[in-house]
Amino acid sequence: MADDRERWALILGASSGMGEAAALELARAGYRIIGIHLDFRAGLHHVTEIKHAIKAAGSEAIFINMNAADDHKRAAAIDRVLERFEASRAAGTRPHLRVVMHSLAFGSLLPFLAEDPKEAISRRQMEMTLDVMANSLVFWVQDLWRAGLLERGSKVYAMTSEGSARTIPSYGAVSAAKSALESHCRQLAMELALLDAGVAVNAIRAGVTETPALRKIPEAARVIEHTLVRNPHGRLTTVEDVAETIVMLASTDSDWISGNVINVDGGEFHTG
Repeated sequence: MADDRERWALILGASSGMGEAAALELARAGYRIIGIHLDFRAGLHHVTEIKHAIKAAGSEAIFINMNAADDHKRAAAIDRVLERFEASRAAGTRPHLRVVMHSLAFGSLLPFLAEDPKEAISRRQMEMTLDVMANSLVFWVQDLWRAGLLERGSKVYAMTSEGSARTIPSYGAVSAAKSALESHCRQLAMELALLDAGVAVNAIRAGVTETPALRKIPEAARVIEHTLVRNPHGRLTTVEDVAETIVMLASTDSDWISGNVINVDGGEFHTG
């Protein structure tokens, strides 16, 4: 039976990298986009460009500039979504939050050990990294679920990386966050299944992808060089590879693919 619901995607981290690419690809696939982003004056022009591109694809763009890990701002953002959905219902359509994408890349890239304590990660930096890049997923899903915005056919995708299983000197806190994020996906998938919610939750483990987040890593040049050698396709993963995967996986109501870490890397992770 045809699904006549008005499809929406909520993207956390929508103004760059994989979140931006997913917003554009989902818009081209007929989704209306709610983008959560944190940008200061220098980045707002690019946000405007993304919104124009979404509208040019025949879609709608609601972008909210906020700290996605702030409890009060999250509640306000969800209220705004509920208001917009109520407007759709009043117009005779059935809004459906089909996709939730967690693509937040904001954390400390300091090593754990350094002679000078100022050059090693602090407790505050460690906790901030895990809160933004991992724990915030749980609190968004909790609030979306309680608000009735997650229903049968909804999909939650969280962006992880091979840092969850491998190490480089500056990546310790992010590696811990990615490991926690994958665990959170498994737990959410299990609890939603026990509720017979019809909601799937998966982590997407992209291969090494040239994004603003990658360029901030001190070892980025070495990581890229090594990846070009070991990836069997001889190239990096692109943000478009990830966006196309999300559109494909969201094409069915099935919740039977859930609780997984799905590699989107051309075989890179298993190639040593």
